[in-house]
Amino acid sequence: MTNILVLVELSAEGQLQNTAKSLLVAAQMIGSPVAVIATSGTMSEERISELGDLGAEYIHVYAGESVLTELVSPQVAALDSALENYPKADTVLTSNSIESKEAAARFTIRHGASLLTEVVAVTRENDRVVATHSVFGGVYTVRAQARAGISVMTLRQASVSGAPQPRIPVVTVTEASASRVTALIDQIIVRPVDHTGPELATSKVVVSGGRGLGDKERFGVVADLAAALGGAVGASRAAVDAGFVAQSAQVGQTGTTVSPELYVALGISGAIQHRAGMQMSQTIVAINTDPSAPIFDVADFGVVGDVFKVVPQLLEELAKRKG
Repeated sequence: MTNILVLVELSAEGQLQNTAKSLLVAAQMIGSPVAVIATSGTMSEERISELGDLGAEYIHVYAGESVLTELVSPQVAALDSALENYPKADTVLTSNSIESKEAAARFTIRHGASLLTEVVAVTRENDRVVATHSVFGGVYTVRAQARAGISVMTLRQASVSGAPQPRIPVVTVTEASASRVTALIDQIIVRPVDHTGPELATSKVVVSGGRGLGDKERFGVVADLAAALGGAVGASRAAVDAGFVAQSAQVGQTGTTVSPELYVALGISGAIQHRAGMQMSQTIVAINTDPSAPIFDVADFGVVGDVFKVVPQLLEELAKRKG
């Protein structure tokens, strides 16, 4: 099968980012996944086993101290190195994060490849990889493919799901070479994120609130339900602009794009800008007093009612089921 290069992101602690599973599952759908990792240290047996469980057939490690001090360049160099080892690879998959998108763009220019962004599904047809996009706020679904060269694709977070086929991966290690970059990291300052619970972009459950909740104090019902469901807190732009919650919680065209297994919208009317960032969710539940609210157009389950009457009943039922 054709090899698929998958740029896997690591956290500052060396853990696999949540995007790894979706990327490797997507790669399995179109070829043989090659997990490409830029790291300053060595890959532990635990991490290798974890990648194998996610479906990686090969692991290409690009290791060196430069990964700690250079911005994005090591990730591009890791892909370059992997392409040398796997010259028949015809596709590169990366996450849609800021760093991976920049790495994808640099790699594309360097190799005269074709770049397809915000991909939500991939298939192989007539020996070419076809990408599916959700565009114009989800109004249209389009398919695209590169006419020539390598296809470089950034996948929207959690858009591709499925059960990975575990493998025992073959590991290759390449030493990072010195580069001539002038932009270096001087120091890293870790600031606490202003939220509790899972990361919004990759959480399997997201509970969002809108301006219809009234004020910042009553917006707390969103956090209560998110905690009960083990999910992340989201919000519409209107709720953010009203000061109910920090901008980091904003879901939509100008905020974070999410594709969780469950999305619950509380008091959100459903403007197209908001729907653009969440309507790829697997199951959407909406609670709103307005029966004609646009959010019901994309909801799988809709409740026309008062959030402050419906949610307490829901929380009570969830508590009963948890015993």
